[in-house]
Amino acid sequence: MLSGRRLNLLDPSPLDVEITDIAHGLARVARWNGQTHGDHAFSVAEHSLIVEDIALTLKPDLEPDWRLAVLLHDAPEYVIGDMISPFKAVIGEAYKAVEARLQGAIHLRFGLPAQIPLKVKKLAKRADIVCAYFEAVELAGFEEREAGRIFGRPRGFPANPEGKLRYGLEPLPVAEAQKKFLERFEAIEELRVAGNKG
Repeated sequence: MLSGRRLNLLDPSPLDVEITDIAHGLARVARWNGQTHGDHAFSVAEHSLIVEDIALTLKPDLEPDWRLAVLLHDAPEYVIGDMISPFKAVIGEAYKAVEARLQGAIHLRFGLPAQIPLKVKKLAKRADIVCAYFEAVELAGFEEREAGRIFGRPRGFPANPEGKLRYGLEPLPVAEAQKKFLERFEAIEELRVAGNKG
């Protein structure tokens, strides 16, 4: 890692996980294998920010710990990249095992349980699918009907009058995506610290 850390993929240690490495990596990993409109790739860092925002829309009283868990829902991809779902299915359990070990180490590094509660996992997954639907339509060239068939239409979710995700899906330059991800991480950490004092 650029921080100087060496991360063992088979036995990752929380001590070798740094948020700067995560932000750097995720800002450079393209969603949809880079097959999106715009001058820049739509990064996993941007996707993570929007998923956390969607989760807060779905559950406005979400505790800061779980906001962080949602923000970090794709954090292992800073090391292993973002594989499209059909390819993950082909690879199967080996990929899932590596991803789960990395996710556990990341959670422990930031004071979260290695395994987060099922209700938080489900919320993150729902927000992730809502985001994927809008990414598919707005960035990846899917027709609404096709995206609805694959991801389901995001019922009851706020969109602007043109039917677009209200948070905007504008692919950002790498440095900007990285900066925004770090800023959001720091803002959530401040909420966590304030909550622990109270």
